[in-house]
Amino acid sequence: MRERLCSKVGCAREAVSTLTYDYGDQMAALGPLGRANDPHAHDLCAAHTDRLSVPRGWVVIRHETLQV
Repeated sequence: MRERLCSKVGCAREAVSTLTYDYGDQMAALGPLGRANDPHAHDLCAAHTDRLSVPRGWVVIRHETLQV
């Protein structure tokens, strides 16, 4: 299976998280890399995940994987 790359233009790093937006609720959800490549989601590398910013007034929900 081919690795998934970051969705940011010009970035060729491997994706580690998936970002989705809910425009109606002004919310962004960021979590572990989704199982399938969803055309309505954005895959991000570690650097872009750490630097994520959203419009003023929006809420970011970060879903993290539990480390056991």
